[in-house]
Amino acid sequence: MSVAAGPVSQATPITHQSPLPSSVGLVVIGGGVAGVSAALYAAREGASVLLLEKGRIAGEQSSRNWGWIRQQGRDPAELSMAIEAGHLWKELARATNDEIGLRQTGTLYLMRSEADRARYEDWMMHAEAHNLDTRILSKTELQSMMPAARAAWIGGLWTPSDQRAEPWLAVPALARLAAREGVAIREHCAVRCLDIAAGRVRGVMTEAGPVQAEAVILAGGAWSRLLLRHHRVDLPQLSVRASVMATGPLPEVFDGGAADGDLAFRRREDGGYSLAASDWHTLWVGPDAVRSLGAYWPQIRKGTPSTTYRPSAPDGFPDAWTTPRQLAGDRPGPFERMRVLDPPPDRAKLAEVARRFAAAFPAVGAVTTACAWAGMIDVLPDELPVIDALPTLEGLTVLTGLSGHGFGIGPAAGKTAARLALGQDPGHDLAAFEHTRFSRSGHRPRPGPHI
Repeated sequence: MSVAAGPVSQATPITHQSPLPSSVGLVVIGGGVAGVSAALYAAREGASVLLLEKGRIAGEQSSRNWGWIRQQGRDPAELSMAIEAGHLWKELARATNDEIGLRQTGTLYLMRSEADRARYEDWMMHAEAHNLDTRILSKTELQSMMPAARAAWIGGLWTPSDQRAEPWLAVPALARLAAREGVAIREHCAVRCLDIAAGRVRGVMTEAGPVQAEAVILAGGAWSRLLLRHHRVDLPQLSVRASVMATGPLPEVFDGGAADGDLAFRRREDGGYSLAASDWHTLWVGPDAVRSLGAYWPQIRKGTPSTTYRPSAPDGFPDAWTTPRQLAGDRPGPFERMRVLDPPPDRAKLAEVARRFAAAFPAVGAVTTACAWAGMIDVLPDELPVIDALPTLEGLTVLTGLSGHGFGIGPAAGKTAARLALGQDPGHDLAAFEHTRFSRSGHRPRPGPHI
């Protein structure tokens, strides 16, 4: 099967150019997997929906991720949503009538030490509480599963019901499905700011004019904080760069997604592998990073060896020192200036990742790079998203900070946000995802027991 090698970009042709209505029931800001899913499920509930994307559908992190759809290793607060997402992906793949590369091939966490084993065994209590098919593999079982492996792995954590898909195919396919089901979608149309009167959101101001709406969902990924801050909503969300490479075709050594402390890999539909450093990110320090120092201090204090720091974000990035923080509905702003956030990949780190993969599986031979890219992951201090209807801005539901989990959990997160925005039972306990958790006196959210 021939599959496009890399992510959506600004060079990708514009597909969706729906006329801009003067009013609508729900506006969704952001055309990533969460926003597209929210729009689709809101339309299925009978709402009239407009989805606005400043660049391209899936142009940012939603087509730049690893393509994992996993339950394994999730924070317990996310597990019920991750399980639902797995079912939704199967239904959506059938409904799209497109090949999106959805396969149930499992997730495997590889152990290099007894400390790894202890962490994975601790997480098993959450798997058992949710009746997952996760289990601990012995070294012998792992060798049987990966006979070509020559790395010093001593076992693994294995969830065979986990899935994978090709993100740059899957999310555009979901958008086409949403359009067929009545969602008006307009790419290359930035929302400059919200339209607010008497503390209530009454619509959005776009570069093509105003749109009145009964409700708005903000699913802006790395850009969400910039829009919220203009409207005096503080959210300690930052963005970190993650780099990925696609290899050329290689012999199959494992059909799913796997990772140890250094290396992550996933089999692709084109016969190669997507490779990444399993826990390596770059943070460009800007005004928001400085303001959020207190919220992230617990992680900084214990050390962040997997994060490299750069002193200044490139011009036009959400947290660049030169990015304007004051927005206006009647003039262009930062969302039009940077249509698609497309950071350069860390090629030195990817070369190291390729060497590690070749060393782990010497039988594959030379590991060549077919394509390399990077994306900016919207992250919060506890690595959980915000899914919340803001009490301070009636009519606004925020869906952001998916912290690298967005592709897999996106359909369920979007469905949950849609129900919340429409005043329905969201279907999940959202206490862990409230925006106010970051402002409660004496409360510092920190990452939970996920792996």
